[in-house]
Amino acid sequence: MGWGSIYRRRVRVFAVAVMIYLDYKAVQQRDKWTIKSKKAALWEKAHERNAKRVLNLMIELEGLWVKLGQYLSTRADVLPPSYISLLKQLQDSLPPRPVQEVCQTIEKELGKSMDDLFSDFIRTPLATASIAQVHRATLVNGQEVVVKVQHEGIKTIILEDLKNAKSIVDWVAWAEPQYDFNPMIDEWCKESPKELDFNIEAENTRIVAANLGCRKNNENDNSKLANSVDVLIPEVIQSSEKVLILVYMDGIRLNDCESLEAHGVDKQAVVEEITRAYAHQIYIDGFFNGDPHPGNFLVSKEPPHRPVLLDFGLTKKISSSMKQALAKMFLASVEGDHVALLSAFAEMGLKLRLDIPDQAMEVTNIFFRTSTPANEAIEHMKSLAEQRSKNMKMIQEKMKLKQKEAKRFNPVDAFPGDIVIFSRVLNLLRGLSSTMNVRIVYHDIMRPFAESALLGNINNGPAVNTQWIYDSPSHSDVETKLRQLLVDLGNEEKILGIQVCAYKDGEVIIDTAAGVLGRYDPRPVQPDSLFPVFSVTKGITAGMLHWLADNGKVKLDENVANLWPEFGADGKDQIKVCHILNHTSGLHNAMANLRGENLSLFTDWEECMNQICMSVPETAPGQEQLYHYLSFGWLCGGIIEHASGKKFQEILEEAIVQPLKIDGELYIGIPPGVESRVANLTIDMNDLSNLLEMNSRPELPSTFQPSNIAQIVTVLPALFNMLNTRRAIIPSANGHCSARALARYYAALVDGGMIPPSHSSLSKPPLGSHPHIPKFPSEKASKKQKGKSNEMAALSKNKPNSRKCSKDFKDSENSGKSSNSSRNTSDASAVDSFASSDVAQNSNYVERIFNNPKIHDAFLGVGEYENFAKPKGKFGLGFRRASLSDGSFSGFGHSGMGGSTGFCDIKNRFAIAVTLNKMSFGGVTRKIVQLVCSELNVPLPDDFSDAGDRGADVQLNIGRPMIN
Repeated sequence: MGWGSIYRRRVRVFAVAVMIYLDYKAVQQRDKWTIKSKKAALWEKAHERNAKRVLNLMIELEGLWVKLGQYLSTRADVLPPSYISLLKQLQDSLPPRPVQEVCQTIEKELGKSMDDLFSDFIRTPLATASIAQVHRATLVNGQEVVVKVQHEGIKTIILEDLKNAKSIVDWVAWAEPQYDFNPMIDEWCKESPKELDFNIEAENTRIVAANLGCRKNNENDNSKLANSVDVLIPEVIQSSEKVLILVYMDGIRLNDCESLEAHGVDKQAVVEEITRAYAHQIYIDGFFNGDPHPGNFLVSKEPPHRPVLLDFGLTKKISSSMKQALAKMFLASVEGDHVALLSAFAEMGLKLRLDIPDQAMEVTNIFFRTSTPANEAIEHMKSLAEQRSKNMKMIQEKMKLKQKEAKRFNPVDAFPGDIVIFSRVLNLLRGLSSTMNVRIVYHDIMRPFAESALLGNINNGPAVNTQWIYDSPSHSDVETKLRQLLVDLGNEEKILGIQVCAYKDGEVIIDTAAGVLGRYDPRPVQPDSLFPVFSVTKGITAGMLHWLADNGKVKLDENVANLWPEFGADGKDQIKVCHILNHTSGLHNAMANLRGENLSLFTDWEECMNQICMSVPETAPGQEQLYHYLSFGWLCGGIIEHASGKKFQEILEEAIVQPLKIDGELYIGIPPGVESRVANLTIDMNDLSNLLEMNSRPELPSTFQPSNIAQIVTVLPALFNMLNTRRAIIPSANGHCSARALARYYAALVDGGMIPPSHSSLSKPPLGSHPHIPKFPSEKASKKQKGKSNEMAALSKNKPNSRKCSKDFKDSENSGKSSNSSRNTSDASAVDSFASSDVAQNSNYVERIFNNPKIHDAFLGVGEYENFAKPKGKFGLGFRRASLSDGSFSGFGHSGMGGSTGFCDIKNRFAIAVTLNKMSFGGVTRKIVQLVCSELNVPLPDDFSDAGDRGADVQLNIGRPMIN
């Protein structure tokens, strides 16, 4: 092709593109002045004349433009009928190339004469397509074949057309920014040239046939497995770069409706089987044909009328991680799991410029929506356009953009190329079903294959997966023994994913991760993975309240109403802070009504605060210790916010996260951007029966008896896997952390607040290496605490002088002499380090997070704090007492529903944390703690002593630590 031809081709393409663009822009203007009854006719005429322009251009230029036309001809679900009816001609009825040209190419490529190759060669082609045409022939050995021959000079034309297409896409993206198809054209430019080498196509054909288990004669094969598919693929006989010879298969074309009806073909069954074949290629094999337009299928004439798959030139191979991410995205759409969806996006490299989980789910649902028959396409297009307009308006409001800015705003920051061909396949399949006028429910057909893609890896436990234990060096002999225990429990299917971390004498002795992140997430658990830990969160929340007491912002024997005036109504004016921490406030059932009305209201912080203020105590303060399984968190949270004048998460940052340098690995309410590290909860149904064996427990709230627990437990994984729940501030139950962050917290507490040395360098990635960007409530919401907030904001202005800031924090309450509020100036950077990254650097000066020499007594409610707690109660002040067989207390901590736990032994300077995502009722955690304590000669707390298979996490709250 000379430069003159290239120039004329380019000019022709751009002239038609501009003509069509201006035509539609003119129609848009005319539409505004046209009466409603005539608008449809106006647009129909525009579609007809522009469809003719497109068709004429594509027939004239051939090459890539024919391929584009073939694709568009299948999109009956989104394109007007005028385009579909005209562009269908491009599927297999292009003008044929001269047979002399075809024969010359065959002889040149195969090195033999036509007579030496064939006993018969049909000169009239079966079909002529964009790149090649196909002839029927008979080999000299008598075998019937089809011969696919590449058009002469087509390679140059295709490569030139790709450049022109790229230029048009760039122009459209500039003129209409909401229609930026650059990621698609970039991927097409990368993949299309592969279609020009028929040796590649031959190998692709063999691979797909082998993956799908296709055999030439499998009519009598009745051994169908759950995910097997029943399709035919022609066998490859011979190939070269420009010639491909395949076994001939007699069949009916999908666009030959009369023949399909005459042979009694069930079109619904055929399209469903084609869809299943593609689901298998994508999710099971990770190797799929990227060009499923109607011209690439036949239906066998003999019953059971199997689909015949043709043309594997454009075939895409994706990595195992991408295959799993695509499967996870699909299942997230099916189940409405926003967390899994955002995690899948992150895993596949799809990045959004803003946090729009609901809109992301809507778009994904559209992506996998049930196909629409052609006769419903117009209405469906209108609904999609309305939904798009609604989403763009939401983005405009969220980003505070002007209309012109919003028009040019693209919410997608990075679009991985692998998704382009995947998207094209789904769109072509949807177009195919519309063309065939059938309705395909992709959620039902593709789900088993997507599940297999994930479950196949998840079910590979330690017996077959040598990487089941995360690859990191062992810190000690006890860790080596622990890992063997985890392998044994994994082989018994007691563990899905788990982390264990322990400190002894201020040093890390265990930091192990094992298993996978979720039931549908086969990625390995890593040391920095985030696990939902339920009531383990209470120990963190309690620590925050003690930190405020240590800074003189609250007194443990102070009436809550003094700090939080609205709380004092309905007989709560005598409830003290210590009553809240000791579970003796009488508000153990405070949130029961809210739970019964609507579980989602738990995610509304303000509503929960209101409910707490309106609650009525059931017992007198300090009289009876009844576990505040949900109310504890909001009671403490309200005190924390009103005493500090700051938001709950700000205090979490100041008091714990930044001083301990555990950035990005401890949250109460996760921020956007961490979803890909979050473990997904499931339940060990075999252990659920333990609850059903229990009798009523008088020490528990009436709404929290064993008879009610089984029902609660079965819905909790689904509830706490939801994005809205994970992002909510639920200070009694919604902590997300790694075991190493939790263990470091308790390692600091066990040493009276002294911060341990830096975490082990053997643990990768390093602890605290993730950027920690919490999402605090808006400025408007914060104004409700204006007085205190202004006071604290003033302190933040002094952030360059961190020591002065700490002093002001104490002096503002004139409580520097109080034993539980004294704090040396080296703590200062923890106070305002959340406000500035440069101040965060000053956290190096922080040696302690508590200064009270009696802080352990405060946690346990003993010594000078014994009047603040029930003497023989299970709880001290916010923490569960770790009791020994002789009745003494060895330490403190808190466990959560399903087995996660964190606790420490004071005398032995020992701290341990266990996080897991397969919620069991004690056996796993108990065995881990028993092994570690035994190896270290640390006394075993009664909570973790032998109690059948129920173990510690059942016994804490229904006897011992089981539930939040």
